[in-house]
Amino acid sequence: MVKDGWELAVMRQSGRRLAEVAALLREAIVPGVTTQQLDDIFLREIQARGATSSFKDYKAGGAVPFPAHICASPNDVVVHGFPDGAPLEEGDIISIDMGLIYGGYHADCAFTVPVGTVSTEVKDLLDETERSLYEGISFARPGNRIGDIGHAIQSYIEPKGYGIVRDFVGHGIGRLLHESPSVPNVGRPRRGLLLKEGYCLAIEPMITMGRHETEMQEDGWTILTADRSLAAHFEHTIAVTPRGPEILTALP
Repeated sequence: MVKDGWELAVMRQSGRRLAEVAALLREAIVPGVTTQQLDDIFLREIQARGATSSFKDYKAGGAVPFPAHICASPNDVVVHGFPDGAPLEEGDIISIDMGLIYGGYHADCAFTVPVGTVSTEVKDLLDETERSLYEGISFARPGNRIGDIGHAIQSYIEPKGYGIVRDFVGHGIGRLLHESPSVPNVGRPRRGLLLKEGYCLAIEPMITMGRHETEMQEDGWTILTADRSLAAHFEHTIAVTPRGPEILTALP
């Protein structure tokens, strides 16, 4: 769970590579592009950086391994959407969740962007979800607890009237994509696991324009909002350091 100096150095390299590829995918999202094309770009770019996909063929306890290299989740899909050949349309939103392995260590991040022009209401959902991520990250410090992270996200988002997905949470990360501890996006301050220097976490609020309940599709992976409201998802891999949280999946 706790990473030493050498491990953290490798995770910085892994995170930097993922941040570079995420920036390229953001630029590629325009009306008419397909999520399968985005998946192809992702694979090409991580291979050029000596990395492999964290998600392809990943098993999460179900019978069906994840079939793609990224999760592509449009509109009311919260997480784990499959890339496909349908063109994205003006006014859609799309969440891209991605992970790679470099030097034996994973990095994981996600973002949601508009496809072309969206309403102010939809843009606010995306902006506030991203801000809630940074609110949570700011509490990832030695001596704080896991509940402080979730409480920061919850106390920022709930007054704005959005739903906070409870069924899916952040996680520890390192040699495995999903390690202990779980990092919920709701919580009580000063509760939960004590954070120590060297912990690496993937913090990832998933916020809806309606209620927080979700439904799984028959494919065993794709998660939609139960009320079919729009959903946004942002994520960074961070390290807990004596100087505070260090975001490993952001470009300098």
